[in-house]
Amino acid sequence: VQLQASGGGLVQAGGSLRLSCVVSGRTFSNYGMGWFRQAPGQEREFVASISGAGGSTDYVDSVKGRFTISRDNAKNTVYLQMNSLKLEDTAVYSCAVGRYFRRSVASNDYDYWGQGTQVTVSS
Repeated sequence: VQLQASGGGLVQAGGSLRLSCVVSGRTFSNYGMGWFRQAPGQEREFVASISGAGGSTDYVDSVKGRFTISRDNAKNTVYLQMNSLKLEDTAVYSCAVGRYFRRSVASNDYDYWGQGTQVTVSS
């Protein structure tokens, strides 16, 4: 299974970015997907997750109302639309394929991880 994340970059506070993650080697629609992030010196943090069919989503409180996770099962791709970015959103963002159809906030429920894409928010 391979995951290729893209879409990171440098953006000013208040701006937007859209991350994408293409998955190959697994029947994409059968598994939940998640986005996690890790800032320098900090532990990896759950950001958002989505069920296999896309009907159920979950977010960490700090991004609710600003980030939207979605998926296109025909394209084997999961997205993270990030709006109203804040300095504290700066981190390496990684996508992950779940072990199950349902969404999950727990990193242990994911068994394949992408390489990560850097998101830097400047003032």
